[in-house]
Amino acid sequence: MARSALLNVMVNAAIKAGKSLSRDFNEVENLQVSRKGPADFVSKADLRAEQIIFDDLRKARPTYAFLMEEGGEVAGSDGQHTWIIDPLDGTTNFLHSIPLFAVAIALQRGDEIVASVIYNPIMDELFTAEKGGGAWLADRKRLRVANRRHLSDAVVATGIKTQGTANDTLQLRQLAAINPAVAGIRRSGSICLDMAWLATGRYDALWESGLKPWDVAAGFLMVREAGGLVSDYAGQPGSVANGQVVAGNEALHGALLKALRPIQ
Repeated sequence: MARSALLNVMVNAAIKAGKSLSRDFNEVENLQVSRKGPADFVSKADLRAEQIIFDDLRKARPTYAFLMEEGGEVAGSDGQHTWIIDPLDGTTNFLHSIPLFAVAIALQRGDEIVASVIYNPIMDELFTAEKGGGAWLADRKRLRVANRRHLSDAVVATGIKTQGTANDTLQLRQLAAINPAVAGIRRSGSICLDMAWLATGRYDALWESGLKPWDVAAGFLMVREAGGLVSDYAGQPGSVANGQVVAGNEALHGALLKALRPIQ
């Protein structure tokens, strides 16, 4: 796969941030950590990685806006493009020395995600996608979602929020309904990696709510370019802003929606 100049900029920023995270991962016990909310942490590693990405992307495209997990919104002058950045998706994993976390960068043009990068620096796995150009692993393997047709054969991913979040009861009811219907449920702690792994066929489907735009923007395009469907709980195409994701191939997406629909 030949990368566009734009995707090259994104990949270089993600890899540079990933190298910074890898260094911090080996010194995690020395990091300064603060709490943003229930089970929601930010470390010096997050902030360093985000600054690296911001500096690289601002230098390459100085007129583009930013939406960042830690730094919030930064206006751009072109009125059309926005970088959506999660410098460390899976912070709790990172702080517990669990090597399941990633850098996620997406580019939104108007209302549409047109390019995305998800990079796990510890596993050195680089996932990329461009609108109309497919989704790829390491520029060599084109990604396709799994072709399993029945939930009973499927491994499904989700997130489980903790410590008094508004979705606690709903999620427990969803888990109780979905668990007996599938071959297994996984909770990795990184929704952007979940979506990348869905695009590779490692997972068959996923659902989650209570998400932020930077959690899912890169994964939305990744799954769609790998042939999957992504919607909200109502089955609508959804957006990165509404906080809900149901995804999989056509058959499993429909089956998972049907299973979730009564649980509101």
